[in-house]
Amino acid sequence: MPPAYSDLLAAEALSPLNGSPLVLLEADAAVPAGAVSVIVDRAGALPAVDPATCDAMVTTAFGAPAPWVTVRAERLEEQLATVAGNARARPIAAAMLARVLRLGEGLDFDAALEVESLAYSALLGGAEFRDWLGNTKRGPDGPQAADPVRYERDGQRVTLTLASPGNRNAMTAAMRDALYEALVNVLEDPGDPALLLRADGRCFSTGGALGEFGTAQDLAAAHVIRTQRSCARVLHRLGMRTEARLHGACIGSGIEVPAAAARRIAAPDLIVQLPELRMGLIPGAGGTASIARAIGRHRLMWLALGAFRIGAGQALAWGLVDDIAA
Repeated sequence: MPPAYSDLLAAEALSPLNGSPLVLLEADAAVPAGAVSVIVDRAGALPAVDPATCDAMVTTAFGAPAPWVTVRAERLEEQLATVAGNARARPIAAAMLARVLRLGEGLDFDAALEVESLAYSALLGGAEFRDWLGNTKRGPDGPQAADPVRYERDGQRVTLTLASPGNRNAMTAAMRDALYEALVNVLEDPGDPALLLRADGRCFSTGGALGEFGTAQDLAAAHVIRTQRSCARVLHRLGMRTEARLHGACIGSGIEVPAAAARRIAAPDLIVQLPELRMGLIPGAGGTASIARAIGRHRLMWLALGAFRIGAGQALAWGLVDDIAA
């Protein structure tokens, strides 16, 4: 891979303030400094590429090894257009996501969460998110259960169940707080019980409650709350005694949080999606740390840039889940 350009003026030309920061490059092309760079291997030849120089790598080769993403040849141009269109519509969010993932790769888990949350709060105050808020019709999220998380203990095993199927186990503030407090109870239990995280209803969780987006008035305080009450952080600290059982839709925070569990089992109907970039945001419930450590930052960047959905088979192949079980 030729060295990246060092010309600061060239880097400024690719600033998200000047339009889309995304560049689609052949494997032997120089990577412009400051760009959100996607290496495209149309021939499926899997050429030698230094992953450190780019943000995503896509190929038509079947079953390509990490960090490559395989896309069928007949769908490649369509998916590239989707990625380019999303980056063009939300250039600041796209650039910040790339930067957060690059920084997070060299940080410990807690520090990566801190960087993610700082960026997320900045984007909450940005024009791209305000544009999404102003142009998106958000219906009711559905009724939330009075006790959204159920705690059960059987000997040395604790089961925590997201128990609000009426709103598809949306990660409302109440759900997050209840889950956080239950996880801390497990963490501080002197018996060190094993933990199973599961959910009632047709899906594990459809992520953040749309009706709560944009309601934070103090974005600095929101950052403090987000990091102090991070469910992903506690799951990660629980270490190897955690297992998450995933089924149906796992959207946004509905996959970011359970991805921090040591073992993740998917039902065959699993659907994973990260839609935040289209909202002018980045994953903000720990996903830039938890998912990146499971599948790598390049594949995470591709998923988030395109808001693409993957099923259980792809999740297993990439290492987002460890097994598929009915």
